[in-house]
This record gives sequence, structure tokens and C-alpha cells, in this order.
Amino acid sequence: MPYRWTQIAEKEQQQWLLRRNCALTPRQLAGCFGGLGAVSMAIAVLFALQGAWMVVPFTCIELTALGVAFVFYARHAADYERILVSPGTLVVERVVGGAVDRVEVQPAWVRVEYAGTRRSPVRLVAGRQQVEVGRFVPEDKRMELAQELRESLARTRAW
Repeated sequence: MPYRWTQIAEKEQQQWLLRRNCALTPRQLAGCFGGLGAVSMAIAVLFALQGAWMVVPFTCIELTALGVAFVFYARHAADYERILVSPGTLVVERVVGGAVDRVEVQPAWVRVEYAGTRRSPVRLVAGRQQVEVGRFVPEDKRMELAQELRESLARTRAW
């Protein structure tokens, strides 16, 4: 499930947790990459013992590329967006590569913009401040997310 919508126990608050649909945790991926690296190095050593020592430098290049791919994946595997709407506040918390960005505004000032075109994000706009959300939501579900946010913001204005 690419994104998960949950409603907090209190009826006045709603929360959306949007995150990647990762098949493997960083620890599981490290085990897979470690196993691949060990097999590659074992094959390189066997070739080096047979006199084909040039296989070893290429294996080292391969393992370096594998390591870079692992670091990139692990750094962004835990990325998420959390949107919390309550009567007095709208909080958008985005975590990208371990960096936390948090925006808090009055829900009465917020409007939801979504163009509906390919690759267009859902924007929460409050005056000059705008936050793009929904990057982990499939394009065909972004309209649904925008509608849910509009309805939730309308309910907060009614309170």
C-alpha cells in the first residue's frame, strides 16, 4: 500500500501517513548486498588463484557501486510525509534522508491545490507559504488525497 490514511481516535483530528512502499528494510537489504558481495569476491579470488588477477579490480569496482546503491536506498527508505489536521492547526512533517521539515499553519488559511496533470503535486497553500505533499502517492490516487484534505479542512472550518 503506497500510502496509509488513519484517523486518530479523537473525531476532531485526522492524520495521513504517506510513505514509500519498500519491500525490504535497510537491514534486510544489507544482508542481501553483503551476500552478493561475498559471492562476487569469492569468484574473483578463485579467478585470481587461476592467474586471472584482473578480475579482482573489476570486482572491487562492482562492490563499490553496490555499496553506493545500498547507502542511497537505506538513506531514503524511511522517508515519509505526515499530515495532521485538527481544529486549531495543520501540521505537515516531511522526513527526507533523515532531515525533518515541519510546517505548522492555521487550517482556516489553507487551500488545497492540485492540477490533476501528470507529475503534479498536491500543494497546501497558506498565503505565501506552500508545501508540496503526496510524493509517495501514486498519480492516480493524488486526486483522492487532495479531496480528502479539502474535506478535512472544510470540517475544521465548521468547528
